[in-house]
Amino acid sequence: MKLAVFATLVAGTAAFAPASQIKRSTALNAVGKQKLQYVPCISTDDLPAPGSATSGVAGGLAICIAVDPAGKVYALGDKCPPVNQPLSFGNVNDDGTIQDPVLGTKFSLKTGEVVGNWCPAGIGKLIGGLFDPVGVPVYPVKAKGKTVEVQVDVNYKANFEANYWSGLLDAQGKANGKYY
Repeated sequence: MKLAVFATLVAGTAAFAPASQIKRSTALNAVGKQKLQYVPCISTDDLPAPGSATSGVAGGLAICIAVDPAGKVYALGDKCPPVNQPLSFGNVNDDGTIQDPVLGTKFSLKTGEVVGNWCPAGIGKLIGGLFDPVGVPVYPVKAKGKTVEVQVDVNYKANFEANYWSGLLDAQGKANGKYY
């Protein structure tokens, strides 16, 4: 009986011990050949006012188009780590950052890196402690005619999904994801 109690205590303690070997991240991993290309994202008529942001899709990726107070246009990934709410709902600040509307993290418009504290607001203090600070991707952006184009890897989605079905049974019971 004492051994069972001791084993339970050890297992319970081990469950809550810090696991430094585990790397937590919201980054996606894709394999395959990269193909960078400018693709249309939004119309120039849909550009937000200076100091705000909007969302678009380019090459199958969710993109946040942000305009700083001086009028310079930036393109970033539209998923705020660590819980992936839209970055385009955030506030564009005078200091060259865009701020996550829920967790309060600021991301640099130029580099996508975290600026200041990680998840400083509200529930972010709780959630942020579970994940390492990670930035958002940034993309080159240009205006071409009446569209705003963003340079993205047009193969990213296909490369990410390339091995998705590997080893899993699909709806038809095949392990390779192919159809009969």
